[in-house]
Amino acid sequence: MPMALHEAIVRDGFTFVHASTMRGLLEASGALTDWGSFRESWNHLEFDTYMADGGRYRRRRHAVFLAGREGTIERQPHQAHYQSLDYNPLHGGLARWFEAMTPEAADGPSMRTILAFSRGLFSGLAPATSTWRVEAHQFRIEARPGAVGRPTPEGLHRDGVDYVLVLLINRQNIGRGTTAIHALDGRLLGSFTLTNPLDAALVDDTRVAHGVTPVEAIDPAAPAYRDVLVVTFVSASSYRGPGVSA
Repeated sequence: MPMALHEAIVRDGFTFVHASTMRGLLEASGALTDWGSFRESWNHLEFDTYMADGGRYRRRRHAVFLAGREGTIERQPHQAHYQSLDYNPLHGGLARWFEAMTPEAADGPSMRTILAFSRGLFSGLAPATSTWRVEAHQFRIEARPGAVGRPTPEGLHRDGVDYVLVLLINRQNIGRGTTAIHALDGRLLGSFTLTNPLDAALVDDTRVAHGVTPVEAIDPAAPAYRDVLVVTFVSASSYRGPGVSA
């Protein structure tokens, strides 16, 4: 794993990786031979029915995996996504049952390569962690005439995990959508826009907060959406979901 990524996250709490670099990093971890069908799977996401702001602009699917430091990364039975109110004041405190990622998307070469890359990087940053709980979220944020889409309706936030990968899959007829990274004391540390497929953000969620500005349609008469894959890693021993006590 290139030391530059490791060093940037240790130093700054995050790093932005351009698509050309990210592709090489991923291909060093595995194959992307099904990338076309993987990207196309975003056309089959279901509406997020838990939107506290009443919005109908977010579609998603979800999967959970367990990953040791080596060996097979095992998909787990479908289960709820949970965040505490401390981390998500808009949607926290609720077990949210999103539609499951399809086997083709979750078990294909591209997804497995993304998971392998992420495990390698994050395990290097956390040598004491023996087993990771990994959650993968397919998101599509849509913008409609006269209505923006909000990638982070909860605003500036942390996810309540250890590390996060945000990978741009596609961006169609979309303006704005700038990611801002802040220190926990509120200072702005950096900002960037995921523009090209495979542009990526890697975040130490224990040290920084992030948010994304609303997106809007460039041409109001044409479909407009922003597709991303968000993969979160948290030490399995520290995970506290609904009904899980210390």
